[in-house]
Amino acid sequence: MEDVYMLTDATILSKIGEKIKATRLKQNITQQSLSEAANVSLSSIKKIEKGEIRSFDSLLRLLRTLGKLDTLQQLVEEEQMSPSEYYNLVQSSKTNKRKRAAGRINQKQMEDSEW
Repeated sequence: MEDVYMLTDATILSKIGEKIKATRLKQNITQQSLSEAANVSLSSIKKIEKGEIRSFDSLLRLLRTLGKLDTLQQLVEEEQMSPSEYYNLVQSSKTNKRKRAAGRINQKQMEDSEW
């Protein structure tokens, strides 16, 4: 498996386009019917399959239509805290309570302040 961080943006886009095309062909779907089902223009589908992905919205529509939206699952999941992390967070919030200022401000202090 290639390290995605070593690839150029253009290479990543090209690989995504190739994968979308392969998925479409594996499902025996024409570009035209995918275009209609995903509500994305035919020219956009052709460009995306060549790796010319300019619209994230169109990409999402294609992935959803092809049943591949789950490839983005990690991006939409919320991070899960372990019970010990949650306990530590709660405890730290209890110990870091906000303190109020003590005492009253006198007239002289009021005049000296920039209020």
